[in-house]
Amino acid sequence: MPLHATAEDLADLLPHVLAAPSDDAAVEWLCFRPGFNQRTFPDRLTLTRDQGVPGERWLTAPWLKLPDGAADPRIQVSILPRRVMDAVWLDRENTPHPGDTIVCDLDTSQANLPVGSLLQAGTAVLRVSDVFNDGCVKWKVRYGRPAKDWIVAPGHPPLRLRGILCSIERDGEVALGDRIRKLA
Repeated sequence: MPLHATAEDLADLLPHVLAAPSDDAAVEWLCFRPGFNQRTFPDRLTLTRDQGVPGERWLTAPWLKLPDGAADPRIQVSILPRRVMDAVWLDRENTPHPGDTIVCDLDTSQANLPVGSLLQAGTAVLRVSDVFNDGCVKWKVRYGRPAKDWIVAPGHPPLRLRGILCSIERDGEVALGDRIRKLA
């Protein structure tokens, strides 16, 4: 049976999660998802406005589409706070990585990164989306009901504990160790 954090564990960890840096966070993980439930962890990724992360499933099988059926660019890149990942991903042997494009130690709250904020990620520029990442059913299955409930608990949605979704505003490349920085 998978190991999951309890609601009490997550409540206790919330102050630590909320104390994440507000800017200038190093990229600690990169994840490439060519298909459903497939993940590789490269040292660098190319990010483009037209293709998202070229070769990833966003272009061919997005979970959010525009009215014309095209992939919604607001979900091209996901950024997960490392402190949240560490809080919920306890069984790293038997449970898959969350699958977020970028993991870094960053405060992704709405107060810190309002919708429309621009982020420098390596040589690429990302725009924080208005799409709320509430954690899909896979999040609940992999990390437990308390992890899912924590994200959507009263008062928690503005904290964006599941991280942020972004569109790519300027093509570029992001590598492990690159800094994620807020742009004016």
